[in-house]
Amino acid sequence: MNGIVIVLVAAVVLVAGYVLYGRWLAKSWGVDASALTPAKRLEDDKNFSPASCFTAFSHQFSSICGAGPVTGTIAAMMFGWLPVLLWVLVGGIFFGAVHDFGALYASVKNNGKSLAQLIEKYIGRTGRKLFLIFSWLFTIIVIAAFVDMVAGTFQATYLADGSVDVAKSYAGGAAGTISILFTFVAILFGWVNRRFGLSGAKELVLAVVLFVAMFAVGMQVPLYLSKFGWFAVIAVYLLFAAAMPIQTLKQPRDYLTSIMMIVMIACAVVGIFVLGANGQATMTAPMVADVAALADKGSYIFPLLFVSVACGALSGFHSLVSTNTSSKQVSDERDMLPVGYGAMVAESFVGVLAIVVAAIMFSDLNTAGTGALNNGVAATPFQIFSQGVARGMTAFGVDATLATVFMTMCVSALALTSVDAVARIGRLSFQEFFAEGSDAAVAGPERGGLARVCSNTWVSTVVTLVLGFALAFGGYNNIWPLFGASNQLLGGMTMIALAVFCKCTGRKGWMLYVPVAFLLVCTFTSLVQSIIGCVNALAAGGAAVIATSGLQLVFAILIVILGVFVAYHCLRELFGKKAGSLPDEEPEWSELGRERWGAEAAEK
Repeated sequence: MNGIVIVLVAAVVLVAGYVLYGRWLAKSWGVDASALTPAKRLEDDKNFSPASCFTAFSHQFSSICGAGPVTGTIAAMMFGWLPVLLWVLVGGIFFGAVHDFGALYASVKNNGKSLAQLIEKYIGRTGRKLFLIFSWLFTIIVIAAFVDMVAGTFQATYLADGSVDVAKSYAGGAAGTISILFTFVAILFGWVNRRFGLSGAKELVLAVVLFVAMFAVGMQVPLYLSKFGWFAVIAVYLLFAAAMPIQTLKQPRDYLTSIMMIVMIACAVVGIFVLGANGQATMTAPMVADVAALADKGSYIFPLLFVSVACGALSGFHSLVSTNTSSKQVSDERDMLPVGYGAMVAESFVGVLAIVVAAIMFSDLNTAGTGALNNGVAATPFQIFSQGVARGMTAFGVDATLATVFMTMCVSALALTSVDAVARIGRLSFQEFFAEGSDAAVAGPERGGLARVCSNTWVSTVVTLVLGFALAFGGYNNIWPLFGASNQLLGGMTMIALAVFCKCTGRKGWMLYVPVAFLLVCTFTSLVQSIIGCVNALAAGGAAVIATSGLQLVFAILIVILGVFVAYHCLRELFGKKAGSLPDEEPEWSELGRERWGAEAAEK
């Protein structure tokens, strides 16, 4: 099969899904173009900060489009590229995009409430507390997996005498330097935009100039550190990224990252077409693998395929982004469709590109270590994707070194922009657990004792990061199955909560029932398998295994228990609530929001 055909067919299917199904959802649930969104009414120059449609889209897309669309899809290709492709397309349109858009929509209609706060309103306080613990544990797992991926991408390779192998380490070192510069450049970019009111073409030109400068410096001054050295650098970055006001670092970084990702997607598409014109785009990976043989080895297509391809098809993590951060930036209700549904469709397309690139590169480089270029060493999904796209870029005239550094930077940015969002969400979840009420803004000065300490921004950030980095020492390969299962379980619980929201507010919710049933069965099956695997590993291993598999076993058991309780509370309310019993919330205002947007509300 030629990769060009798959890219074209997938693009048409995803666009049709957005235009037909996405717009139908928006029409069915209702979008009020005249309403002032929580980002305006509750503006506080910290968490609530209205942004343009593209900026809000950039935040959503760059936050959700992490390592998942690359890692999960390529790893799942052990079952063949066709099953993975079908799940990405069907899951992306009817599961993932509905999930992301629904979570964003429910939050905007309820004064920017987080998912946990929505659960308290529609499910109950106990459900909220249980969900907060679940989501906090989940963010720790995500931090662990993605930090390990990024550090592993940047780490230097050393020779026998202890010196750096520059040839093998250059791309990662240069990309690491660019990533460090990226942080300071993003802060500068955001300040300049706010100071001089830049937008549109001027904002884009400034972004391009800063990109060129970053890459020029990074390629001249590569930074060579060990994996644990990069752990330390990433830890410092996340400490400040999770605690700083969202418009200071996160918004401008997400804008810049989205530009880079759009360029990456364009390069991947053009590269595939150029390779196809040269007769080099044949997908050599098996269309469908020997599923029975894989099952004999313990790799069952159900549930492994559906939890491995977490991002790209459906990811529960996206609901945390939609409700914790994106809903607080959407400045017009009409933007919810492109931000919520559109960003997920774009991520699904990245997943499609990863499938096609990996299938083209299969004979040369693959996760089984049987490719001609990796000498029997298993390649990581990041390596396959980055080298595959770099090959396409070289085919249409880009310098090979520049292409390699650019793609190394891109794949690391995929993970890094997600992990800083996750760190922020983990911090907020920890703070919310100790909050008294369910308002979108976490109130804290009146609280005392342990609650006041734990709700402190820096304390909650440090606790979250310490546990995440402790789990990271186990490596992402060991963490990924647990991440995938807990991620999809989170998606299932989000879908139940959205179904309750739709029923209570008199909106259609039947389109959520099939995804809920499928996700709950799939994820609990996978989690039970993970628990059995950890128990077997502990029985056969030593102290090192106890430190890794033991911690994973604790997390898996806790997630199963919490998942059961949350699902029970949600399902009970779904069948017990009366249709139309709870209307949307009355608009709430901050002092700053009323000062800036009160006159506009009065005119309407």
